[in-house]
Amino acid sequence: MKVLVLIFSLKKVPTLSWSSFDALNLKPRIITLLYLLIGLILFGLGETMLIAANVGVSPWTVLAQGISIKTGYSIGISTFMVSIGVLILWIPLKQKPGIGTILNTIIISIVLDVSLPYLPTPESFFLQALQVFIGVIIVGLGSGFYLISNLGPGSRDGLMTGLQKKTNLPIALIRATIEVSAVVFGFYLGGVVGIGTLVFAFGIGPAVSAGLFFVSRFFK
Repeated sequence: MKVLVLIFSLKKVPTLSWSSFDALNLKPRIITLLYLLIGLILFGLGETMLIAANVGVSPWTVLAQGISIKTGYSIGISTFMVSIGVLILWIPLKQKPGIGTILNTIIISIVLDVSLPYLPTPESFFLQALQVFIGVIIVGLGSGFYLISNLGPGSRDGLMTGLQKKTNLPIALIRATIEVSAVVFGFYLGGVVGIGTLVFAFGIGPAVSAGLFFVSRFFK
């Protein structure tokens, strides 16, 4: 019970011995870069597990689908537009991009393409739901590694940490609010929502908090 309280009350990204001193650090230590890459690979793998489960994509993909339907642009261009829009929101939050911000898009995209053909595509609802749940946990763990590396968060995580600093609200609440908002707007625009989308939207906040807590405890 005490561990759960600590996880859900977490209000900032921990700083460990291997964390970068600055998000704009262009010459990070090897150990810092290694943990960053591990985090991004795990993040991408978790996202891919959600896609392979075939019961609803992550909230931001729902939003990109909705924009694609309304504008006629491809899902790729729509996703790019969403990313640019989120990065613009960084400006009033005074967030700093870094190596991690750039590698976030590159590494996760590679992991998606490489791992998707090899992941199971279960047909029973129970196994699909289980795969979604595991995927969200893996995304949370990956977020813990790459956020603590402090080499610059991805666009969504930068928005999360920026809002947390401004509001001083728990990370779990901030992230869940962002994801649910993306789902609502995406669904309104015509994006497809499934059980996997809902699990991700409501579960990613606690999963990220749990990932940060786990990494800070066992990878000091």
